[in-house]
Amino acid sequence: MRRWLARHDRIRDALPAAVLIVIALFATAAGKSGWHAPRAAGAAWTALACVPLVFRSRWPLPVVVLTLAVDLTGMALDPDHASTPAASLVALYTLATRSSRRTAWITGVTASVAITGVYAATHHEPLLVGTSLLRFDFAIAATALGDAVRSRRRHLAQVEARADSAERTREEEARRRVTEERVRIARELHDVVAHHITLVNAQAGVAHHLMRTDPDRAYEVLAHIKDNSRAALDELRTTVGLLRQPDDAPDSRAPVPSLADLDTLVSGVRNGGLSVTVVRTGICRPLAPSTELTAYRIVQEALTNTHKHACAARAEVALDYGATALRVTVTDNGPPHAEKGPGTGHGLIGMRERATAIGGTVTAGPRPEGGFRVSAALPFTLSATTV
Repeated sequence: MRRWLARHDRIRDALPAAVLIVIALFATAAGKSGWHAPRAAGAAWTALACVPLVFRSRWPLPVVVLTLAVDLTGMALDPDHASTPAASLVALYTLATRSSRRTAWITGVTASVAITGVYAATHHEPLLVGTSLLRFDFAIAATALGDAVRSRRRHLAQVEARADSAERTREEEARRRVTEERVRIARELHDVVAHHITLVNAQAGVAHHLMRTDPDRAYEVLAHIKDNSRAALDELRTTVGLLRQPDDAPDSRAPVPSLADLDTLVSGVRNGGLSVTVVRTGICRPLAPSTELTAYRIVQEALTNTHKHACAARAEVALDYGATALRVTVTDNGPPHAEKGPGTGHGLIGMRERATAIGGTVTAGPRPEGGFRVSAALPFTLSATTV
């Protein structure tokens, strides 16, 4: 019923008018000696004052003026049969619920004074007697009730708005976390797959070349291919294990790679045919696990790109432990603009994302003397924005 009335404004606004007319008929039919025929004059004035109430929601202030004018006129012309100006009270209530507090109270006090003054003048009573003040109290009460209803509606609307905003914020935060986790896992998968598949591809080419001329050496290369394949599967199992839920069955997971595994990484690259040297300067110290992993992945991706895209024979990995940051530099001696295959750029993007996530930076580009350089500055302590 409430939803139906919400779609039919005029019917909803007219309901109080119909109730007031029925009450007026019964009120004018009641007398000291019992029931009698309704007095037409009193009921007519009430009905006439109720007509503007049909539009009380659309034009609340004009409706107050019209109903008050009719009620006051009825009180002045027919003081014996005029009842309480109920239509004006309904109009004042509606105005208080739909307008500003200032407008509602100015109109309510003005209407109260007018009703009290006209009633006292037509009934020849003082303004401060109980009957006159009762009319004044009725009008003030209608305004106060409407003001309270308006305040409550506004408070409920604010509560609902805050609840909706909080719900949207939670949903946006959940989506953001899901996106960040998806990007992180995609980055891990890219680094693992790209590196190991590149090494396997390079070692397979070497084995194919040596199969007829040096079978023993080819057998050693095939063994390296087997080791790299197993390492790739282990790292893939570890990364995919991040997708498991807390209540899933536990799975064997390899430790997170760090700079302690750098020699193993470089050894695998050397077995793929690329000569790599590692230079460490400064005072080596334990780093945060996230910094260790980021440095390892940057070196891994840089050497993978050298294998895939540069016609280089040598590469150098330099780790410089400074006062507040670790600088990782990977260079190769490939000729300018040399490229063995097209790249997507995801590797460089991933390196920058990893460094930015812990407050570091990455720069990459060709060297003037030839080859390519990747340089990263990684802080020893995570910044406050990345914790």
